Amino acid sequence: MGIASILIFIVGYLAIAFEHPLKINKTASALVTGVLVWTMYAISTGSTTELGHHLASTSEILFFLLGAMTLVELVDAHQGFYFVSRLIKTEKVIKLLWIVGLITFFMSAVLDNLTSSIVMVTLLRKLISNKETRKYFVGIVVIAANAGGAWSPIGDVTTTMLWIGGQISATGIVQSLFLPSLLSLFVPLAVASYVLKNQAIGKSEATVQLTPLEQRDGKIMLFAGAGSLLGVPVFKTLTHLPPYMGILLALGLVWILSEILHSEKDEEAKKHLSVGYALTKIDTSSILFFLGILLAIGGLESFGYLHALSDQLATTFGNQNLIVTIIGLASSVVDNVPLVAATMGMYSLTDFPMDHEMWEYLAFCAGTGGSILIIGSAAGVAVMGMEKIEFGWYLKKIGFLALLGYFAGAGLYLLVH
Repeated sequence: MGIASILIFIVGYLAIAFEHPLKINKTASALVTGVLVWTMYAISTGSTTELGHHLASTSEILFFLLGAMTLVELVDAHQGFYFVSRLIKTEKVIKLLWIVGLITFFMSAVLDNLTSSIVMVTLLRKLISNKETRKYFVGIVVIAANAGGAWSPIGDVTTTMLWIGGQISATGIVQSLFLPSLLSLFVPLAVASYVLKNQAIGKSEATVQLTPLEQRDGKIMLFAGAGSLLGVPVFKTLTHLPPYMGILLALGLVWILSEILHSEKDEEAKKHLSVGYALTKIDTSSILFFLGILLAIGGLESFGYLHALSDQLATTFGNQNLIVTIIGLASSVVDNVPLVAATMGMYSLTDFPMDHEMWEYLAFCAGTGGSILIIGSAAGVAVMGMEKIEFGWYLKKIGFLALLGYFAGAGLYLLVH
């Protein structure tokens, strides 16, 4: 049954990768793959206890994604991003590319890579009407978000795991990984600048005219939305509750504010400004896709294959830096969370104490390696659904850029240390 589960995962993965030529929606392939992997597990072990454990951790990510996407759509419905798009409006495609990349990089470190990607894709829809150009920008957003998350203890799930586990300290990770992470963004930006130099941006939506009342409401919702998103990592630090609780609190508070702003309007007039309307705007299929992928990977983890992979790497290659580099590349195919969890279980803090080079390098590789394939990170999966980006297109146009950035940043880290 174990071998059958691996074959099911491979076939499902290929179906997702070749969604366009097969004309089968990737969400359907992901859901079938996830269920069948767990079916094999249930038949072979006779137990479903592990499924509940993985569903709990998966649900945390799904609720976070649902809350963040709804919150961003609610701000967008009030034209909140109109003011931001006016600030960074430029007719020069290369200048806009670098501005977007750097904003995403630093935003991801403060918030996290998933939320930052959702916010930036929503903003790019206001700035770039040319679909092909926007897809390139979205690809850079994925690279920038994952690079920005790698050097911050709250920027990526894996760095947060290592931080909470005592493998890294907040100051240590920032000092060691800031420059390698920045280089892993600069290299793709430099190459993309050459590729996009003759591309058109298209018409910006920042030219729309708003009434004074719409401008007031838009500014209020923008500041409320941004403030509540920034408060999520603070809430997590103070309460030690998981991030999805913070994002749900943020959504609830902004929802209440929205109701107060439009309390005097009739139901029809405020219908398009409600959370109910925002929920119809988010791409639910991308959330279900996420569910299918995470369930499938969780099934493989329960079979013990991810731990076996880590052990096999240690036996085959021996060299610690080479093993971590390969784990980073593997995180583009398999979710980086179980890979990092397996690595944390393999090595003790006695052998590798806090802020050891191995832990820092692992945080970098697992964080940035997920950019090489679009389904290698939460940020990539989210924008894949939002912008309908094909697996093959990303692999062909963006994957190589991410790979160059990955090796450039890794090389810098190893050179310095």
